[in-house]
Amino acid sequence: MAEQITIALTKGRIEKDTVRLLEKAGFDLSFMADKGRNLIFESPDRKFRFLLVKAPDVTTYVRHGVADIGVVGKDVLMEHPTGYLEMLDLNFGLCKFSLASTEDYNPNDHKRKRIATKYPTVATDFFNRKGEDVEIISIQGSVEIAPVIGLADAIVDIVETGNTLVANGLKVYEDICRISARLIVNKAALKNNPELMSFIRRIEAIVGNEEVAFK
Repeated sequence: MAEQITIALTKGRIEKDTVRLLEKAGFDLSFMADKGRNLIFESPDRKFRFLLVKAPDVTTYVRHGVADIGVVGKDVLMEHPTGYLEMLDLNFGLCKFSLASTEDYNPNDHKRKRIATKYPTVATDFFNRKGEDVEIISIQGSVEIAPVIGLADAIVDIVETGNTLVANGLKVYEDICRISARLIVNKAALKNNPELMSFIRRIEAIVGNEEVAFK
């Protein structure tokens, strides 16, 4: 009997796009149609179990072997970079990390800047690569107001359409990197469950033929 595959993903767009991708690969996920408030779903044939969790927790579930596979944005992986194998870029959930601020921001002056962000690891790595010494201010909520009220000189945040930035009087000064949903896997599970590699290859065949909407 084939071993069950447990997949952790976040409720919302990533969950819907993952289900759509798996259905393209030939898997019957009709059991996911009527979810209600449930957070755990098992296929009638017991081949799959889905866990709906918060995005930062996807890596935790995979790292500890509670989930064999996770689907989560690259932004989360950049903040939590260890304890799993990143296998596939799924080419959905597309956006980017950007440096943004108000019109009077000067990225080329030599003063020590204060950068507000929900992604301190990403921001620190970015400025380290540039050789700039900055103060990172960690914020959990909306970071867009930080430069406006003088808490920070600029922000590092995820940008999708840019509409929120414009609405708050900000503009992008530099794009840092592309973000998309990624498939990650538990290292031990990949070694011990031969079904996993077969499953991943089926997904890879579909993703490889999809048109990438964001370069």
